[in-house]
Amino acid sequence: MKSPLRYYAPCSLGLEPVLRAELEGLGARGCHELKGGVRFRGDVALGYRACLWLRSAIRVQLELAQAEVHREQALYDFIRDQEWERYIDNAGTVAVSAALNSSFLTHSQFAAQLVKDAVVDRFRDLTGDRPSVDIKEPDLPIHLFLNRDHATLSIDLAGRSLHKRGYRDAEQHKSPLNEALAAGLVLASEWDLETPLVDPMCGSATLLIEAARMVRDVAPGLQRSFAFERWHDLDKDVWSSLFDEAEERQAAGAKRSVPIEGADSHPGSVVLARRAADAAGVGDMIRIRHTDAKLWEPSFRPGMVLTNPPYGERIGHDDELERSWRALGDFLHRQKGATAWVLSGNPQATQFLRLSSERRMPVANGGINCRWIRYQIRGETP
Repeated sequence: MKSPLRYYAPCSLGLEPVLRAELEGLGARGCHELKGGVRFRGDVALGYRACLWLRSAIRVQLELAQAEVHREQALYDFIRDQEWERYIDNAGTVAVSAALNSSFLTHSQFAAQLVKDAVVDRFRDLTGDRPSVDIKEPDLPIHLFLNRDHATLSIDLAGRSLHKRGYRDAEQHKSPLNEALAAGLVLASEWDLETPLVDPMCGSATLLIEAARMVRDVAPGLQRSFAFERWHDLDKDVWSSLFDEAEERQAAGAKRSVPIEGADSHPGSVVLARRAADAAGVGDMIRIRHTDAKLWEPSFRPGMVLTNPPYGERIGHDDELERSWRALGDFLHRQKGATAWVLSGNPQATQFLRLSSERRMPVANGGINCRWIRYQIRGETP
């Protein structure tokens, strides 16, 4: 019986419990939360399934080997001894990233260059030729983690970040919410996929789109390709079976619908949101209006509100920021009985909602420390 493979899936800080629950739902074993990700074990099929179905993960990395190395030559030899020809040939492309923690090496760029040299030297010695480097979309993305003298070598099954679902235009809202983070926030809200849902400041509607795709059981990786599909050791039968199953599930969920609406005061954002919803296959489910949250009345009574309002500058330095949060507060006060989750990267701004929070979940949005805040609307007086 083969030993299980060892994997690591990184995610936005704060979403580790959400990602762990997703992995366990896919059949992962030995899940262990770390800061910014989850380690887990499973077979080859699990790695493929994780790329296809994980909503909150950014990558899926397969651990190849570990070793104790105390100097550059030992690290070079460790890398060069790996059978890289299992995955690509000299016509393929590679890219290397490295992370260091209290290591004998002090520059991650130098460490990545050393790994690249060892890989291409092995190919040159075997074939007389070498793979080229492609930092944008390599066939074989390689990652080295050097923790003191302990080296962990991994390859990234996904290639491009998993948040790139394939439905988003190159043209973006000025501060779009990462698709994986948005999906993770929806999952963290414990929305039941049936309660009418709204976002009064939807921007490019990432929260609503990810929520609608959950309703229709759309695998987040179904509209894109993965690096592992170009590897020599791809198990084509396993991958074909998993992909076919995902298509069948999408077809079965195509008619499912839940009332979902969004609004935004910026006309350009509304255009981008509608375009993305159509590309994501849920444009018929999501209705998006061009209007201010202060004035907006959804066409149904929402039971769940999920929103990511602007964070802006410090209160007192940005009158528009205060106006926006007061408008959101006005909207929320009209939604008696609803549950609201608000992503805040500005602790001062939440005072303008005039609501008492029930839960605050720390989460990182890019480089901003945020809180995913739960409010139960009970009819407080503004």
